[in-house]
Amino acid sequence: MIQESGAFHRLKSFEVVGGFLDGLKLEFQAGLNCLIGHRGTGKTSVLEFVRYALDSFPKGDTGKELRKRVEGLVKSNLGDGRIRLMIQTKDGLDYIVDRTASGQPMVLTAEGQATDITINTGGIFAADIFSQNEVEEIAISPESQLVLIDTFMADEIASVHSEISNVQAKLSANAREIVPLQDSLAKLADELSKFPSVEEKIKGLSGIGDQNSQEIDQAQTHKGIRQREQKGLEDAGELIQDYLNWFTQGFGDFTAKVKKLFADDVLEGPNGDILKRVIQHLEKAGLAIDKLFQDGESLLVDEQNKLLIDTNQLRSAHNTQELAFRDLIAKHQQAQGQATERAKWETTRNELLASKREQTDKINKLNDLKQKRQQLMDQLSNLRDKRFGLRLKVAERITSEVASPVRVRIEQDGNRDLYFNMLVDALKDAQVQRNTVARKISQVLAPSELVEIIQNNDIESLQRHAGLNTSQASKTIMALGIPEVLLGLETVELTDLPRIELQDGDEWKESLSLSTGQKCTTILPILLLDSDSPLLVDQPEDNLDNKFIFHTVVDSLRKVKTSRQVTLITHNPNIPVLGDAEGVFVLTSDGQQSRLLNSGGVDNCRNQIIDLLEGGEEAFVQRKKRYNF
Repeated sequence: MIQESGAFHRLKSFEVVGGFLDGLKLEFQAGLNCLIGHRGTGKTSVLEFVRYALDSFPKGDTGKELRKRVEGLVKSNLGDGRIRLMIQTKDGLDYIVDRTASGQPMVLTAEGQATDITINTGGIFAADIFSQNEVEEIAISPESQLVLIDTFMADEIASVHSEISNVQAKLSANAREIVPLQDSLAKLADELSKFPSVEEKIKGLSGIGDQNSQEIDQAQTHKGIRQREQKGLEDAGELIQDYLNWFTQGFGDFTAKVKKLFADDVLEGPNGDILKRVIQHLEKAGLAIDKLFQDGESLLVDEQNKLLIDTNQLRSAHNTQELAFRDLIAKHQQAQGQATERAKWETTRNELLASKREQTDKINKLNDLKQKRQQLMDQLSNLRDKRFGLRLKVAERITSEVASPVRVRIEQDGNRDLYFNMLVDALKDAQVQRNTVARKISQVLAPSELVEIIQNNDIESLQRHAGLNTSQASKTIMALGIPEVLLGLETVELTDLPRIELQDGDEWKESLSLSTGQKCTTILPILLLDSDSPLLVDQPEDNLDNKFIFHTVVDSLRKVKTSRQVTLITHNPNIPVLGDAEGVFVLTSDGQQSRLLNSGGVDNCRNQIIDLLEGGEEAFVQRKKRYNF
């Protein structure tokens, strides 16, 4: 989609205080800007300072390495100074971004007043910045290619990313509840395996004696029920006491912690009024919390007293019933020898019945968690499909609009590296060749298919699909059957895999297999497509022939600069001259300090362009004579 003029983000100015670039100020134009100068004059530092100020780093390992390198450059070149960028959003709002070597970016109003805006969140501003050789690196890195594709629908994809992260966080929390619950249920199942034998023992002790045996059995059963009644009341008392302790411990705790938030000297500092107001609000909340604790404690004390009355009544009833039981047993000589033993087994049975109730509650809770998990899994799948759909649109747009024979395809879930790495890690103690086994599995089975095989202990299927022998399949299922691993396999991401290809004659060649020059020929035209983010590239002409620069790069620049701000560091005269750069900035240096020698349009910087990029007027004239133009 072609952007209307002005409906895009732009850098308005760049200013540095301190360090090698001390005093440098550049006023960027809305169209094409070119930084030129001898090597070592600070051109690359300008680009990386802009990246650092905007905190504009790609995600993943590539971004971590780049951040480390840029932060090192800033610390060694900026010292105790600061960087200031004036930016304008696509909505026409002006802000200042201020950053030092040791601090985070601050977003100020155009008048220099502090705001609560964070530059790298919320989508208020974005820039696409590429260091020297980074264009080539994109061609050989699927991860970087995916990042590049995402920049063309940055807001939409960032929104989906945020939703995905939220669902993944919920799935992680869900797994943290499921795993201990499954462990607890396994222990309960083991404990309850004794239940049938206990029932048999009790049954064997029933029906003893004469015609009164039924009466005795009923009396024994009621004695067991009395034990459960007593245990229930004891549990109720413990429950009330636990919460009473909690209320007692919590009373005043919030307010006490509020008082420790700020030291006295901080409260008397320049922002003391704000902090004192915070404390007042929190202390007011603390009083309200304490009132709730008092009310809760009072309520539970009342219930505790009621429970004591009910407990005494039940004890009196139990005593009467127990006396009747003993009288009954005393009348029947044969039953006397069995009463103690049956009472022991009834106690064991009651304990198991309590465990059975606990098992039922935990099974219901586990089923609820699994149901919620499935709902979250469906959400995650839908969001990943939505993200792929957005990326597919970008791929189709690039293929149709790029100014060179390039096509972009994208395979959903095509990159299985994360899946493979998870399997390798899970198989570390399985006594198999884990890399080989992990590779075979990850290439032929989706994570969901593997989870089903493991849950069914289907060794034969794993052998057949992954080409494993019986020992490998058995050990693999055992190693991957750990609940934490299974839950992780359910959610592991199969990353979308981009394929950027260049037409070479009648053949389409994937970027990973191209020569260095062809790699840049493939990627650079994609960077020069329309976007609402400014584009900054360090020496895009590297590894490109002048014919391609003239016919493709320059043509793309002339088209895109009406709807996108572009800033290039270049040593090629065709880019500023034939691209008709609106802003040319000539940097020079005495080895200790960089400074702006000249700036303006191409005509205003004509002499420096001829000297620095053409080799001087004499060289230009000699070439003209040699070429007979």
